[in-house]
Amino acid sequence: MMIFQQRLKEIRIERGFTQVELAKLVQTTNDSVYSWEKGRSQPSIDMIVKLCVALSVSADYLLGLEREDGTKEYGEFR
Repeated sequence: MMIFQQRLKEIRIERGFTQVELAKLVQTTNDSVYSWEKGRSQPSIDMIVKLCVALSVSADYLLGLEREDGTKEYGEFR
């Protein structure tokens, strides 16, 4: 599982949002959120910004470039 899709789902659940609620919050379809979490598609950069704001998380963390504690993660790219 790619880091982005895993973290998106984990953070969404931690924040108490359903896929439908998150979709409404970022003004997209619940099918888009479902597809991102399943790795079928990826959001645009503009949508990543909206997701980060809605979920109160940094883009670096959401994309797997940063650990939960804020330290940089420079492992292999997936």
